[in-house]
Amino acid sequence: MSLTRRLIGVAAGAAVAALALSGCVAGENSSSDDAASGDTGTTINIDWATYSPLSLIVKDQGWLEDEGYTVNWVQSTGSAKANESLRAGAIDFGSTAGSAALLARANGAEQQIVDVVGQPEWTALVVPADSDITSVADLKGKSVAAYLGTDPYFFLVQALDEAGLSIDDVTVQNLVHSDGWAALQSGSVDAWAGLDPIMASAEASGAQLLYRNIDFNSYSVLNASESIINDHPEVVQAVVDAYEKARAWAIANPEETAQIVADAASIDLSVAETVVNERSGFDVDPVPGDTLAAVLGPIGAIEVANGDVASQSDVDEALSTLFAPQFAQQATD
Repeated sequence: MSLTRRLIGVAAGAAVAALALSGCVAGENSSSDDAASGDTGTTINIDWATYSPLSLIVKDQGWLEDEGYTVNWVQSTGSAKANESLRAGAIDFGSTAGSAALLARANGAEQQIVDVVGQPEWTALVVPADSDITSVADLKGKSVAAYLGTDPYFFLVQALDEAGLSIDDVTVQNLVHSDGWAALQSGSVDAWAGLDPIMASAEASGAQLLYRNIDFNSYSVLNASESIINDHPEVVQAVVDAYEKARAWAIANPEETAQIVADAASIDLSVAETVVNERSGFDVDPVPGDTLAAVLGPIGAIEVANGDVASQSDVDEALSTLFAPQFAQQATD
């Protein structure tokens, strides 16, 4: 078993243990104000994430609450955290990269993608302004911060492979995205596999994007637990409808969307505008299907090669059962 897989397993186990003791997952900066009451008798446990602007819009606009749902909003600080919370039953809906959704499904998670949120260029390899690292090949023997099980980590793996290197040629520091940026600033790592909007803020402060490649970014997706898909499909439909309403609203209201992102992420408005206007990729087909599968297939092979998934057959099975397209289809009909 690879070090990557062991670390993911340890993190997941710790999260489950904490949930068993606390009964809920509390995101960073969450509070009792994150819950709103309705009269349907149904509580929706759903995440919000600064890397998923549509989730921020749905939360800000209160559309689910307006439908009479009680909503428990929980912050996800990365795809790995969202997957942990989904697996533990702390949330019914989680925001992840497509690569992370595949990783979870291939390792037995009972969740499916119900909506394709966007095709963002949300990750790149980042170095300090004064770094002497000028190419991916220069990372050999260096220390790189990356959050295991997330799109930035798989971006790093693909970038290294393209440069003729492997993940074993670098020392990976498994850090959540905000801590990765802090580590780069302090000099405790040489590079960081970044994620917006933190990455855009880092760039604005002088950090350099060493390597960009939108083809190595997998889609932003919304996952739902199989239990809520099977037991409450009407709730899933309501959430996907809200996300699709948010997509149209974001495209029509980029300035307001940027302000919502800036407020949620505590970043400058100009940085949020870069994320929303240049990198979010909202204008995509929301129905999970062949296009998404074509992007995830090669990433699945990487997950097997790294030992993050036991076998290619596990990836193939996951890809055949990962999508629940009926909700996005209904939302856009």
